[in-house]
Amino acid sequence: MAKKAIYVWLFTSLTFIALLHLIDAISAVIFGNEIKLLQLYPFIGEQLKTITPTTYLWISATSTFILWGITCAIAFENPVETFLNKILSDAKKQGTVETQLLEEKSEILDIMNETICSNKETLAYVKDIVYNIRAEVKEIEPLKDVAEKIKTEMGDLRREVKRLEEKIYFPKVCVACGKSIMPEFKICPYCGESIKPQTLEVLTSYK
Repeated sequence: MAKKAIYVWLFTSLTFIALLHLIDAISAVIFGNEIKLLQLYPFIGEQLKTITPTTYLWISATSTFILWGITCAIAFENPVETFLNKILSDAKKQGTVETQLLEEKSEILDIMNETICSNKETLAYVKDIVYNIRAEVKEIEPLKDVAEKIKTEMGDLRREVKRLEEKIYFPKVCVACGKSIMPEFKICPYCGESIKPQTLEVLTSYK
């Protein structure tokens, strides 16, 4: 408040001085009187005598309006309103940051959901193969075609089982938090670290 009062006093004084010059300029332009106030300046009074009354009028009028506007702006400034506006601005920025974080977390959850759905599809495929093999075994006949078909499906089953065993027994490890994750994960579900090929390690300590 003290600074505000000083600024108001300073610019009010300057506005008053500019207004006196404006009155002096109006007197010189309208009534043809001699310019008196410019002679009061000790060092530049002689140079200011060369200014025409019209120029003097425009300069003093412009200075008066500018200084009066600055004085009003300072005088009517409400520090409480300024403080509240700053708080509201900070709150909006914080809300924007929180919204971005929620969007990032939702992307992580979407990726995890896609990975889980993919694993479910793989397990369902293996289950279907096992069911088909059991059905074939029940109806097995000593025919070469049936035996070749079962052999082919058994090979597919071995490959799927081997792939699942590699996922189960040899999971990958997140370098950031050290926890085991599925190879399909693009983002660690524990710490949120983005998973890249160079950031994963194969767990070889399993026995």
